[in-house]
Amino acid sequence: MKRPKLKKASKRVTCAKRFKIEKKVRQHHKKLRKEAKKNGISKRVKKDIGVPNSAPFKEEILREAEKRKLALDELKEQTRIAKITVKAQKRKQEKEAAKAETEPKAKKQKKDKKTKQKKKQSATGSDRSSKRFRCQELNKVIQASDVVVEVLDARDPLGCRCPELEEAVLKHEGKKLMFLLNKIDLVPKDNLKKWLDYLQLECPTFVFKASTQVQDRTVEEKKRRKGSGRVDHSRAFAALGDTCLMELLENIAKTRDTEIMLKVGVVGFPSTGKSSLINSMKGVRACHAGVQRGLTKSMQEVHISKAVKMIDSPGIIATPSNPPVSMVLRSLKVEEKEESPVEAVRILLNQCNQQQIMLQYNVPDYRNSNEFLTYFAKKRGLMIKGGVLNTELAASTFLNDWTGAKLSYYSKPPTNHSLPPYLSDAMVTEMQRDVDMVKLKSGNEETINSVKCPNPASSMEFLSTGPTAGTFNEDEIPEEKAVEAVMETVVEEDEEEMAAEMDDLHEDEAEETTQKIETGETASAAHKAEVKRVTFNVDLSSGRQNDNDTYDFNTDFM
Repeated sequence: MKRPKLKKASKRVTCAKRFKIEKKVRQHHKKLRKEAKKNGISKRVKKDIGVPNSAPFKEEILREAEKRKLALDELKEQTRIAKITVKAQKRKQEKEAAKAETEPKAKKQKKDKKTKQKKKQSATGSDRSSKRFRCQELNKVIQASDVVVEVLDARDPLGCRCPELEEAVLKHEGKKLMFLLNKIDLVPKDNLKKWLDYLQLECPTFVFKASTQVQDRTVEEKKRRKGSGRVDHSRAFAALGDTCLMELLENIAKTRDTEIMLKVGVVGFPSTGKSSLINSMKGVRACHAGVQRGLTKSMQEVHISKAVKMIDSPGIIATPSNPPVSMVLRSLKVEEKEESPVEAVRILLNQCNQQQIMLQYNVPDYRNSNEFLTYFAKKRGLMIKGGVLNTELAASTFLNDWTGAKLSYYSKPPTNHSLPPYLSDAMVTEMQRDVDMVKLKSGNEETINSVKCPNPASSMEFLSTGPTAGTFNEDEIPEEKAVEAVMETVVEEDEEEMAAEMDDLHEDEAEETTQKIETGETASAAHKAEVKRVTFNVDLSSGRQNDNDTYDFNTDFM
């Protein structure tokens, strides 16, 4: 029954009606259970008891089940990411289509003009960051140099050697090839001495530790440092082995009996320390150097003294035929977005001992690379918005530890030594002809004694994959799009989209404010009108009629 002056009727019913409804419901459920029993349908779900303890190979079965679960989770994640990317692309296309319709003609003409200019620039000039340009610059350095110093990472000297480079240098008559072991403070001393004895059998080899805190080249900075009267002898500031290298290079320049300066080309794979070597020899920051790989794009001449001039060069381009570990450590695939850092970490972890990685990074036992990156990101506090662990940044940090001058690991030299096919005993003698080997040996011993090296227990053992093949022929390198041009177009598109969105936002805000003002005026007017016409009628006679205060169930309980 609908009560007077109320929109909805009361839900109250009599007890007889309520009991009758409950009885009908019970009868209905009973009937459904009977029919389900006749048809053989069981509502009860059987409990999964799992693998019993008495079952053979229980651990293997559980491991396989866990692997299947992880594979399913990865597949779900991939499908989710694919859906998100498809939606984002679709949304972007819709925005571009809507923008093209509303874009004025003058703006379109300006945009077409910019694209034409960029096409002309790409057709006429080569991209400085392309592999072809770097290959050209590297060949220029080899041709212009009198002495070529191949910089090797002391943690994996054999992996940093490039047979194609050494063969190209030895083909030119009168050119000398020398080895330089850099980052010697990251390997044990015994291992360093073994590698030094191994490499001395082929070419003159120097040991070197570059300075990671070289002062700026500005005059004001030099004056400030001189005026302070203090010299920093800390581990990062001091460069070791520079005196021995400088003396021997000046001796070679004197034996040539020419007024022309001795040109020393510094070559090697990315992140071996070529630019840091030149900065340490010069004493100021003459070349751009840092943790990021591939910073040097072109050759750069730096005057070290009156007789010696060093030439910085881009990193050697590793060929795709190399093993995956060599490509991760010696190429720029991650920096050029050809490979994800997570995949590079997976390749590196497969090459290392798991126990040593756990001890080095202080992480618990992990099953795969994704779990390791999760632990590593949690340990370093690498998170993004919302408290989610940033595994991409963790992977990049892990790679920087391996390629930079931070992580201590070492590889063992081969037990038996044999000269490569492009090198003969006569060439070895020719390489050592103008070099004072006694002075070189004493200088290396002095450098090794003065450097602080880690213990073998605190360093990781790394299995080297052998020399890394490189390419010096421009025709072998496939054509690629100019990265800088692509990045410029992407940045410009983002800026245009941002400007368009800001314009739309300002327009929407203006419309909203006008609507608010209009609605506010109308609302205030309506409120005033309501206030004027609302009247209260109070009937005082009703109170007098119900003077009896006795309780009545039929009237008061409703």
